[in-house]
Amino acid sequence: MPDLEHALDALAGRVSSLREARTAYPADLAPTLDAALAELDTAAELLAEAREALQKAPKRAGGKKDGAQRELKLLRQVFRAFPVPVIVLDSGGVVRRINPETSRMLGSPDGYLVGRSFPLLVDVSRRAAFRSHLTAVLQTGQPAAFETRLAHQGRTHVVQVALTRLTMPGEPQQMVAAVALPIEVQLPEPGARRPEQTDGALLMAAAKRQDLLVKMAGLLLDEESLRRPVALPRATRLLAAEWADWVIADMVRDGLPHRSAVVAPKNQPLGGLVRQVESADPAGAQVVAQVLERGSGVVQEMVDDETLLGFCAEGPLLTTMGAGSMLCVPIGAADGVLTLVRTHDRRPFSLSDLAVMQEVGLQLGLAVRAQSSFQSRSRAADALAASVAPVSLPDVPGYEAAAVYHPGSSVGAEFYDVFPRSGGWAFALGGAAGKGDEAASVSAMVRGGLRVLSVWESDPDLVMRKVNEALVAQGTGMFVMAVTGFVKGREVRLSSAGHHPAALLQADGTVRFAAGGGVPLGIAPEAETGVERLTVAVGETLVLYSEGLISSRNERGEPYGEERLADVLGRCAGQSPSTVVKTVEADRSTFSGGRVWDEIVILAVRGV
Repeated sequence: MPDLEHALDALAGRVSSLREARTAYPADLAPTLDAALAELDTAAELLAEAREALQKAPKRAGGKKDGAQRELKLLRQVFRAFPVPVIVLDSGGVVRRINPETSRMLGSPDGYLVGRSFPLLVDVSRRAAFRSHLTAVLQTGQPAAFETRLAHQGRTHVVQVALTRLTMPGEPQQMVAAVALPIEVQLPEPGARRPEQTDGALLMAAAKRQDLLVKMAGLLLDEESLRRPVALPRATRLLAAEWADWVIADMVRDGLPHRSAVVAPKNQPLGGLVRQVESADPAGAQVVAQVLERGSGVVQEMVDDETLLGFCAEGPLLTTMGAGSMLCVPIGAADGVLTLVRTHDRRPFSLSDLAVMQEVGLQLGLAVRAQSSFQSRSRAADALAASVAPVSLPDVPGYEAAAVYHPGSSVGAEFYDVFPRSGGWAFALGGAAGKGDEAASVSAMVRGGLRVLSVWESDPDLVMRKVNEALVAQGTGMFVMAVTGFVKGREVRLSSAGHHPAALLQADGTVRFAAGGGVPLGIAPEAETGVERLTVAVGETLVLYSEGLISSRNERGEPYGEERLADVLGRCAGQSPSTVVKTVEADRSTFSGGRVWDEIVILAVRGV
């Protein structure tokens, strides 16, 4: 034992000298490396000699148990005192023991690494080679050595690893001792605090987490994130920029997870691995199923099962991605799963990271649901808008028609239409008194009723009266101002229900208003309408308009009014209907300073 202790002390001194030489002469590493490899051989020989001496030690009769205990004690002393990192592995490559020097190099206590797969620390490109060396050493008993990188806790160590087969007392299977001699990393002094554990670093990490939550909230609450499906890609890009190498979002649709977003490291080509990650089926990923089932996140500071995220053509996804640490959290209430992956050369995820990502997942789930709800309502609003305003106006024989529609601040209730009828053509314009979905649906009902009834009725006033009866029977409590006209040749028969009178622009610029009148639809069972016949000659334009145009106000509160409308129309004599409606709307916009309170509809029909 004294000889062994003396040899170990001498070895420790020489290793310390080599470290100093590496620091002092960083540009001339070859002699230092050669000497370090020689010392590695010396360390392996010392271990072999210690084992042989223990095997040859005389055993006293009746003292087998005491002898075994002394052997184990001696082995532990040698193991703990060894001045280079030594890791004892079982036949599967799982860490069974590490000595203090290993803990110091990797920055983790033995209790953290024991029971984990050692190949996960090895550089991805050398893992297959390591497993082959391990198998060969176990089968042949011949030692092996190779150079590789070890990555752990955000630090990378280039080491020379020597593997030797061991037979451990009390162990039914053979073990392997892996001696790792660092080549490029300067080890911290004994007892030194890890940089990421300093008070300042901890404070900065907490501030960074808080900053992430603030940024994420601002990003997800942005109006564009509601109007367009950008919440998920925006959130994953933010996380990839600051928190992970890979970010994957799998959203649940029809009860199954579907890969919805993948953000890869910036240096990763768009094809190849990225495409494999995108096309992998998340339904086959154990960790995704686990998070969805439990409704809570998981963090693996060191990935110990590379199959958790599924497979691709090259094998386990986590292996091809170079995963060192992984974090998965639910998105919302089982709406999906957010997966973050860091490679071996980055600091691993911690429980603190898991807590903040749980909050991010909750925020993202709420944003996705709000986006879905908003877009559903937006589609409904668009459908309502389409039900009260045609996409385009049809060609009317003998006439040219144009319209302008300016929506207000909410889903409105104004409608206009030009449509064929029995024996000719018809037009209509009007709106329910009110705003929102209900008013728009009532306007759509009136518009549809006018269209349908005009197929069988040749009198616009009779059509208006029947629509009034239907509206009263529905009991909506709303009334509708409307005007409709049936066109036959140059004659237009108008029926007005409380609507503004139509304006007739004559060829010489004179503007004459129709009588208008009547009572809005839906007020009484018996409709009171205003009926009138007009002749629209070639070159004359009949203009209909909504309440929103006439009631537009300037900064002094003055209404736009029919007098100003007539003045503008008078300057449009001889112009096309499209020019007329655009000119009126431009003048109104100038008058009101561009402000719009109610919907504005202008419909012009010109004889040609």
